[in-house]
Amino acid sequence: MVVYPSLITLQCFIVLICISIFSSTVAASDPPLTLDYYKSTCPNVFDIVRKEMECHVLSDPRNAALIVRLHFHDCFVQGCDGSILLDDTIDLQGEKRASTNGLNSLKGFRIIDKIKNELESECPGIVSCADILTIAARDAVILVDGPYWDVPVGRKDSKTANYDLASQNIPTANEGLLGIISKFLYQGLSVTDMVALSGAHTIGMARCENFRDRIYGTTSGKNPLSDSNLSKLKSVCPAMSGSGDNNVTAMDNVTPDLFDNSFYHTLLRGEGLLNSDQEMYSSIYGIETRKLVQKYAADPVAFFNQFSDSMVKMGNITNSDSFVDGEVRRNCRFVNT
Repeated sequence: MVVYPSLITLQCFIVLICISIFSSTVAASDPPLTLDYYKSTCPNVFDIVRKEMECHVLSDPRNAALIVRLHFHDCFVQGCDGSILLDDTIDLQGEKRASTNGLNSLKGFRIIDKIKNELESECPGIVSCADILTIAARDAVILVDGPYWDVPVGRKDSKTANYDLASQNIPTANEGLLGIISKFLYQGLSVTDMVALSGAHTIGMARCENFRDRIYGTTSGKNPLSDSNLSKLKSVCPAMSGSGDNNVTAMDNVTPDLFDNSFYHTLLRGEGLLNSDQEMYSSIYGIETRKLVQKYAADPVAFFNQFSDSMVKMGNITNSDSFVDGEVRRNCRFVNT
């Protein structure tokens, strides 16, 4: 009989590795984020962000997922400091072209630019791009019938980006469960946070490049898809690498424009589009994650509550350097000169 190590044992081991690194990302001395940070300096900030997000999500519900993904990719590199928004310049290499960001497949930057322009007209030099993105992600979820949560604010924008960390820290589509867990633990996020935050894929789209291996390659036999679903996916995603890489399909093909718990039902059926998602239910190491998937599939209120808590927790990941030497960018794409 083969005895596999328990997820708890492995988790504890990974925590010991990650804790010293994590301590440099979120410093105990960082200024606290507060709900009323802009009360006197820009009291309409939440209304302005909400109004702009309503326009963009009503025009195309897929914009909600774009903004949530941007927020996630921002927070997993240097903390939630708006570094993902920076363009490449002569003096700075941004994160947008990192392999884990799909070589410029990230979208939604123009939405953040539009919100920033509105806020600069209302209260110039006050609201950081990092806060704009965090608030916009909350509103994006609400506008597709997801849960509400309060957003603490007061983040500063970084003057740097980290291409290497972007390539290392973001979970990949074909990654195994233990690798994904380690990346969440590195950020101070638990296994519960990981499973709940992954539920945002209920409104997401995936590129062929990210699920090709799921239907043709080394992971295709690991968590096999049904014949009917496999046939549909093959019609969207050709087998040859480089062909149709940017073709997309919904990760939740039941209610793709609605934020609900349908994503977890997809995993129960073994139909998760990304191997990294299906691993939460099907991995041999997934005793804990499997129970959470089952819980959120059965109880949408429990999913909404945990997702809200986990989004606040992720949004509170801060980089001590951005508080000490950060700024409020005038243009989210470039550091101030």
